[in-house]
Formats: sequence, structure tokens, C-alpha cells
Amino acid sequence: MIAQLTGTVQHVGLDAVVLMTGGLGWRVMVSPATAQALEGGAEATLHTSLVVREDSLTLFGFRTGDERDVFERLQTVSGVGPRIALAALSVLGPDDLRRAVSTGDLAALQRIPGVGRKSAQRLALEIGDKLGSAAAVEGGPAAGAPEGEAETEVRAALVQLGWTEAVAQRAVDDLAGNGLGASDLLRAALLKLGGRRG
Repeated sequence: MIAQLTGTVQHVGLDAVVLMTGGLGWRVMVSPATAQALEGGAEATLHTSLVVREDSLTLFGFRTGDERDVFERLQTVSGVGPRIALAALSVLGPDDLRRAVSTGDLAALQRIPGVGRKSAQRLALEIGDKLGSAAAVEGGPAAGAPEGEAETEVRAALVQLGWTEAVAQRAVDDLAGNGLGASDLLRAALLKLGGRRG
């Protein structure tokens, strides 16, 4: 099992990065928020989970071991595969997911792309408190790009994900000025927009 990779970020895409380590380029699937936090040419460490299928081996990467553990736990729910588990962590952080499943907050769970009411009920029922209790949030807002630059990056990411320029602009404007870095701002925007594209 490949549990962690440290190397140089060779390429950053919308949902995948290439991490060079030991002369090998590892293609790692990541959430948009994780991709936004990585910079080409910089050194990075990703906590990874290898998903083995009959016809593929796919490596998923996360900023923390906690995110990886939540990703793996989510896949124990029937009907939840790696794509939905990654989408869940794109919309809700690990602690938000813990709160949502432990309190049965179906509305929050239904913000995850691909999760309807029945899937949300299954998540709450089958996972319950297995994700552990929500940890205290450490520190204040994450340090990120200067204000203005983060908003521009997030707006571009939302457009690439399928929202119109106008919808992306409104979502970013509503959240701007809170001192959020690009990754946290993107997560908040995805949470705000849910599955709506109009």
C-alpha cells in the first residue's frame, strides 16, 4: 500500500497532480481544493490511498492523513465509491462530514455531488460515529494567496467545474473579504453552490 508520497509537483490539473519522486512521476487524483493548494515546482507531501479495480490502479491524494482516513471510511458505505468519497471531501471537510453523519444532517450530505436523499440516509446510518468526533479547529484562517488573487483563482476554478461566470462571480463575491485562502474559499464556494449550475 502506498500511504504517502513526498516529491516535486510536476503538474497541477483541476482534479489531478503529477508528483515526481525517486525519478517516477505519480499521477494522483485530488480534490479541487487540494489542487489549488499545490504549486508547480514546489515540494509537497500527499497522504495517499490506492484504489484497486479489476482494470485500474488509481492513487488518490490528500493534504492530511485524516482526510485520507475519512475518504477510505466513506467507501465502506454501499453505493459510495472513490469518486463520491472525493467529492464529499471537496464540499465538506472531515469535521463537517463527521458532524453531518453523526447528527443526521441530510441537507448537508445532499450537497455532495452524486448523493441524493437515499444515499445521504445510508451515509448517516452506516457511518454514524465511525468517523470519530470532530476535532477542534486549529488556528485561524489558512494562509493563502493575497486577497484578490485567491478570489480570481477560485472564480476560474468554478468556471472550469461547469458554473457560469456570473454564478461563479456571485458565489465568490458573497464569500470574499473573510480572509480565506484559495483552497478554503473554493471549499466554501462549492458548499454554497451545492449541485446548482444555473
